[in-house]
Amino acid sequence: MVEWFTRIWAIAKKDIKIYYLKGPVVIFGLLLPLFLYLAYAWGRSIEPVEAVASIMAMTIFFTSTAVGPVIAPWETRSRTFERLISAPVNMAMILMGDALASTIFGVAITVAIAVFSTIAGVYLADAALFAFNIVASAICFSFLGLLLSSPPADTPANIMMLSSLLKFPLIFVSGIFMPIGKMPVSMRAIALLSPLTYTTELFRQSVHVETTIPTHWAIIALITYTIIFALAAVKLHERSAPKRL
Repeated sequence: MVEWFTRIWAIAKKDIKIYYLKGPVVIFGLLLPLFLYLAYAWGRSIEPVEAVASIMAMTIFFTSTAVGPVIAPWETRSRTFERLISAPVNMAMILMGDALASTIFGVAITVAIAVFSTIAGVYLADAALFAFNIVASAICFSFLGLLLSSPPADTPANIMMLSSLLKFPLIFVSGIFMPIGKMPVSMRAIALLSPLTYTTELFRQSVHVETTIPTHWAIIALITYTIIFALAAVKLHERSAPKRL
């Protein structure tokens, strides 16, 4: 088990050193969620606790899905994927290392947002729920990002375009800009299909903002989505690996 984790950590460290400062990661992981929410909230009377919950949900989503889609196409283009696949690791280990790097990035940035939110007078009402949500959501969205990078492309821009086609609709239907309780019935049904909805609800609960989905159901849904994304990512990357060589 120790040797297994050591190999996963080695892959994660490689990803951290190479990809954290890449343009797509900085733009889609840091700048985009900030300006997107400012464009929505500027000049509107939104309570600080509600704003912080939405910003944290959007931050964990964008940051955790920013690294994963970049790794596979960049390694395919630079021909480093061949060296990685020849190492004593399997595809599950490779993707777990990639997911770990994405998770660390997402957790670190979102925790920083939570710390700075104290300036606005917003404090965590349920630290345990916040800690679970931030880690579980980061893992879930990291595997979602890796799932999106499964096509055997060697151009990061192509994968980022595919990623954006999915991420932006999820942002607008997941209760970040409009709480689920205020949505029309038809929109609620769509919102329940989004994993980001449950992350948003748990963040709202952690700062004691009114929620619609019971906490235990949100936790179960988030864990279920994580398992589905992880298994699908491993399967699809195993299938596309020969085309990357």
